[in-house]
Amino acid sequence: MNNATKRSILRWIHIVISIPIIGYIYSPFEEIPNYAPAVRFVFLPVMVLSGFWMWKGHVLRRLISKRSAQQDAADNP
Repeated sequence: MNNATKRSILRWIHIVISIPIIGYIYSPFEEIPNYAPAVRFVFLPVMVLSGFWMWKGHVLRRLISKRSAQQDAADNP
């Protein structure tokens, strides 16, 4: 899978996950308690994490690859 496909998938996940949040914001006040926990504990964290991954994922990948290279060097003296 190439990078453009990964970006597209992540972008669509971010967009689709934001739809229930928009419904939460614009729903009638009486309906909010029905699905507030799902929005607070599932949809919002997934949307935030996917947004951070799209924004700073390259930095995290670089840190992970450096850390794994250092661990490999330490394991193989």
